[in-house]
Amino acid sequence: MGLIIVIIVLGLGIGFTTFYIVRNMVAPKKIARVEQLLKQNKSGAAVKTAKQLLAKDQRNPEAHYLLGRAYQQDGKPELALMEYKMVNQIGVFDGTIPEIPFRREIARLFMRFNQPDEALKEYLLLLQKDPNTAENYFQVGELFESRNKAAKAVGYYRKAIELQRGHGAAHLRLGLILYRAKKFGEAQQFLEKALRFQPESYEAYYFIGRIQKENKDYAAALHSFEWSTKSPEYKIKSLVERGTSFMEMNNLEQAVSELERAITQIKNPEDGDALWAHYFLATCYERMRKIERAIEHWESVYKVKPGFQDVAEKISQYQELRQDDVVKDFLTASQTDFRGMCEKATAAMGFAIQSITDEPNGAKVIAVEAKSNWRTTKAMPHLIRFVRIAELIDEATVRETHEEMKNENINRAAIVTSTNFSRKALDFAESRPINLLDKDKLQQLLKR
Repeated sequence: MGLIIVIIVLGLGIGFTTFYIVRNMVAPKKIARVEQLLKQNKSGAAVKTAKQLLAKDQRNPEAHYLLGRAYQQDGKPELALMEYKMVNQIGVFDGTIPEIPFRREIARLFMRFNQPDEALKEYLLLLQKDPNTAENYFQVGELFESRNKAAKAVGYYRKAIELQRGHGAAHLRLGLILYRAKKFGEAQQFLEKALRFQPESYEAYYFIGRIQKENKDYAAALHSFEWSTKSPEYKIKSLVERGTSFMEMNNLEQAVSELERAITQIKNPEDGDALWAHYFLATCYERMRKIERAIEHWESVYKVKPGFQDVAEKISQYQELRQDDVVKDFLTASQTDFRGMCEKATAAMGFAIQSITDEPNGAKVIAVEAKSNWRTTKAMPHLIRFVRIAELIDEATVRETHEEMKNENINRAAIVTSTNFSRKALDFAESRPINLLDKDKLQQLLKR
């Protein structure tokens, strides 16, 4: 009886040993078969064979790895990521799985499926295992920057550039961080290098243009913004920047052209760029005395965002255009016609004009009382300023008029406006020989 038991035990032992030997001989062949199928782009067959391997051994890291590759080849990256996670969990990298390419790929998939924390872990491991590859440092920098840790990202971007001088993306990201830190000089250097290595980095053109505009180099900024219009993301922004650059150059016609060009290409009227385009276009029309056109664009903004900038105030200030044609003419007339209105208004005030000169948003008249003979030495000149704007006349304007009176040795002055005066402006004029005529008095004067 004991001999029978010994024979049975020996038989079982030989059977298990034979099983494991056969399995270990067959498994490598099936692994090689999966790799061959992948090379032949037969992803379906590769998936089936890899699953057969895993049915026999769920802890086979190579089978999980090859199944992940097969899923990727079959266009199923989410399933591939699940298999790669199993490879990571098993954690056996004995040379059969290329660890560095594997970690790059799983990090890429983590990023694709919005798992940045996991991706960062992989890239930090790559820095240890592959410390001389610039792209690893760049990816770590981007992940830190996405966490609002720009200061930490800078070091990784600089290391990427140190390892690969032509890494255009690292130059770009570093330039943008420096731009946001208002280190414009250094930022421009990195952005220009980004363009040297990646000529189609249109984002770099946009921010170079912003720096040039900040430095009042409008001609250069216009050139940069024209390039950045090639980027769908920055096209509208670039056109708005070109429009405001022309505004700074006092080329209102060209500014209008660029801003209208921006508005015609806006798809979402609630977008911030759309609001700014309408707002700046309204400003151009206001400066060109095309007030009704300006109101149209202010109202476009108001419909979307009533509290945007000062659009509600602007619409309110110019409301009289729809009620009083006399004030409308005063605000919208050409400069030549406006001068004629100022001459008539001066006469209606009882003055004879000595001289009249154009000013921004108005005109300046030197006059004497009509009953006096201004050619005699007894003539008492008056300074009269006509101002046509929508904003309140502030104390600074009244002070400026007072200084001009002193410089020209004039004892009395008046300011006539299509709006009203601030409290401080009224207080300043109260103790000085300056007569303030607000919009109500202007209406009476013009009707007279």
